[in-house]
Parts: sequence; C-alpha cells; structure tokens
Amino acid sequence: MRAIALAALLLAAPLASQPQEAPPVIDYAAERAAIGRYQDADQRLQDVGWHLARANAAFCPRVVPSIGLQLQDMASYGSPAIARAALGLERDFAVQTAARGSPAALSGAFPRNREVIALERFDPNEWPAGAAMEWQRLVRAHDHIEAMLTEHGGIAIGFADGAEARVQPVEVCATRFELMGDGKRAVADGARVVIGIGFPAFGYAEEPLFAALVAHELAHNVLGHNAWLERNGRKAKHVRRVEREADRLVPWLLANAGYDPQAAVAFMTRWGSTHDAGLRVRRHHEGWDERAEAMAAEVPVVQSLMADQGKADWATHFRREIDPAGGLISRAKR
Repeated sequence: MRAIALAALLLAAPLASQPQEAPPVIDYAAERAAIGRYQDADQRLQDVGWHLARANAAFCPRVVPSIGLQLQDMASYGSPAIARAALGLERDFAVQTAARGSPAALSGAFPRNREVIALERFDPNEWPAGAAMEWQRLVRAHDHIEAMLTEHGGIAIGFADGAEARVQPVEVCATRFELMGDGKRAVADGARVVIGIGFPAFGYAEEPLFAALVAHELAHNVLGHNAWLERNGRKAKHVRRVEREADRLVPWLLANAGYDPQAAVAFMTRWGSTHDAGLRVRRHHEGWDERAEAMAAEVPVVQSLMADQGKADWATHFRREIDPAGGLISRAKR
C-alpha cells in the first residue's frame, strides 16, 4: 500500500511543479452584445408574430390567452454561468421580450433582462434544469403562464427587485413564435412558428415584408396543415397544395394586421428571385414567380373585403385548396 501511495505521489509531483494555466479571460461586454443581437432579432419576430396572431384571432379555429411575454432561461445557453454574469443576473429566468402592443409591453413592467422570480406562486428558477443548452424548462415556464392565464384570467409575475406585476391577457391565434440561434429555415409544426436567425428576411428593413414571411408560416398552423399532412401523407403533391394555400392566405393575414396585402407579393419576389433553389425546392413548392402570382390574385379580394367590411374574414371567404376533414379538393370544385 505504501509503495502504491509513494508511486502516486511521485507521478503527481512533476505536474504540481508546473505553472498553472491562467483561466480564460471572458469578454463579458462581447457576450452581452452577442446576446443583445439575438434578442433584437427575437424582438422583431415576437412583435410581428404576436400582432398577426392577435389581429386574426377572430378567424382562427383555436385561440389562447396571451400577454405577449417571452422569457429567457440561462440554462438554454451553452455556458449558463457566463450568460448570467454577462446580463448581471443572480438566477436563471429573466424577460426576453414583450411584444409591441401586447398587455406585457403596455404594462411597462417587462424591460429586457429584468430578473423574474415568480410566475404566480411558482419560482421557475427552482425547477430542475438539465445540462447546458436545455430548452425544456423554458417551455415549461411558458406552458405554466398559459395555464395560469386560462384558469385565472391573469397572472402575477414577481421580480428580483421585489416588485410584482399582474397582467390580464387577450386572445390570440394558438401559435408560439420561436427564434433559432442558427440556421436559415422557417418552419411551422402546428403549434409553433420557428425561424432561423439566418433567414434572409431578417435583413429586410421593411416590416411588412418580414411580416409576410411570418404570416406564411402562421398560415400553415391556422389552416391545420401539419395535422392534415399527418393524416393524408406527405406526398409531394400534398405538400405543394398546402404550400400554395399558405401562400394565398398571406395577404389576408397581413391585411387584418394593418399591413398592405401587396407586401406578400413583394416579399415573394425579393426572396424568391434570389433564394429559390430551383428543382430541389420545386418538388414541394411552385416556382417563386408562380407563388407570387397566386398571392397577387388574392389581393383584390382582400382589398374589396377590407373596403366593405373593414376585415378580411378568411374563415368565411377564403377558398381552400384542401378539405380540412378529408383530402385534396379537385381543381374543378375550387
């Protein structure tokens, strides 16, 4: 035993005599700036997404209560400790965004990075968190907020500075909007619209054009496309039909939110003429010029309804490409 212990000590001695490497220097200002750029993009997505979902709630088949609040959880970062230090937080949860015009934003109580310690009676910081890059706890927090809004018609949110804000919700179309930290894709899964921070439309200064992208993905959700494809199969002809239907609904969604419905055509022309990937994409989409034409054909209908009724009631007047309870609608019947 003594020989083994001595051997271990001898082996360790040279290492102990080596100079220790200095810990890496963290540029917290750069980390904070990087987080800020991500939050800026998320703010843009939440502003536009919440506005579209709120403005079209009267026509959506399913609505949920919302205050327009997006939280952040340091556990979702690659290095939670660095993220906490960069933002000056003691705990993990804080405000990410309050969507423009939402109850959260109008309350004035939710500036970016304000530390959160209570969602009604629960402190989300006490919920177990997994390894770095965990997203499940943040989903749980947003699920909890929605449950409180549904059950109690409002929620009290407590902050680390001792203050509390109670906020009442309004109804929005049942979709959440999420920003991916990388990637250039935009997808909808029935419950969420997820857009990569690298999607080209983030570079478009004109909000109506960016809104057209968000509206296309929202259209998939409010028209039930994901569930319909699950039932009928994701054949190329099926995907092309639901993509066309989503394209055609974009001017309706935009108009109800106060955007020019022509922005749908402008978006498709700018994005498609540069980023249409040709035959690989056209297996599931028409060409960008055909997509723009389909959007343009809806604009006079939308404008007429807005002039006559002050709203574009797509639940009543929009012509479907698919039977929501069945399969494809034949072109002769459309």
